[in-house]
Amino acid sequence: MKLSGNKILVTGGASGIGLAVAERFLQEGNTIIVCGRRESALKEVAEKHPAIITRVCDLSVETEREELYNWIAADHSDLNVLVNNAGIQNWMNITDEDFYQRAKTEIITNIEAPVHLTALFIKLESLNTIINVTSGLSFVPFPKVPVYSATKAYFHSFTRSSQYLLKRKGIEVIEMIPPALNTDLGGKGLHDTAPPVSDFVEAVFEQLKEGKTELTFGFSEAMSKAGPEEITNTFNRMNPS
Repeated sequence: MKLSGNKILVTGGASGIGLAVAERFLQEGNTIIVCGRRESALKEVAEKHPAIITRVCDLSVETEREELYNWIAADHSDLNVLVNNAGIQNWMNITDEDFYQRAKTEIITNIEAPVHLTALFIKLESLNTIINVTSGLSFVPFPKVPVYSATKAYFHSFTRSSQYLLKRKGIEVIEMIPPALNTDLGGKGLHDTAPPVSDFVEAVFEQLKEGKTELTFGFSEAMSKAGPEEITNTFNRMNPS
C-alpha cells in the first residue's frame, strides 16, 4: 500500500496498538478516523490530535457496525483503508462460572465484528486496502487466554482467504501480527515487561515500505516461520505442566 494520501479508519483506535498505528499514519500524511467504545478515551485522542476524526461505536453491536458504515459511506465515501484492529482479551479458565458469557463477548468482538465490517466496507468503491490485526497467538495458543488465542487463529485464517478472494476485486489485504506488547490488553500490568508498542510500529512500517503483506515482530516473526516441532516446543515452554 502507499503510506500517504489515504483516508484510513482504525477500529479500536483510542488506545494501544490502534492508537499507535493511527498516530504513525497521521505522521505519514494521511487523514485518520478512529472509532471506539469509550467516549472519554476518544476525547483524549481528539485533544491530543485535533486532526484525527473520532466516532463512538461499540463494535460488539451489529446495528452500531451498520451505523458506522452508513456514516462513512455518507460523510467519508473516499475512505480507502480499513484497519480491523479492535479486539478484547480475557484471561480466564473454561471452568469459570462466567466463562461462556465472556467467551461470547470475545467471539463477537474479535471475529464477528471484523468479518461483518469487511463485508460492509468492501462495498465502498474507494476501498483498496484492509489491514487485519491478528496475533502471534494465531500460531501457538496461550491457554490463559483460550478464546482470544482461538479467535486470532480464526482471524489469521480468514485473512489469508481474504487476501486471495479480494485480490480480484483490487483490494490488498495485509496482516499485522503483533506479539505481546506493553499495552493494557487483557488488563493493566499484565504486559508491563513486553516490548514497547513504538518498537513494533517502527518495525511494521518499515515492512509496509518494503511492500510486505505479512507484518511481524519478535515472537510473531519467529512463530510465523516455525514448523510443527518448534511450535510444539514453544507451547510447552509457554505452558509448563
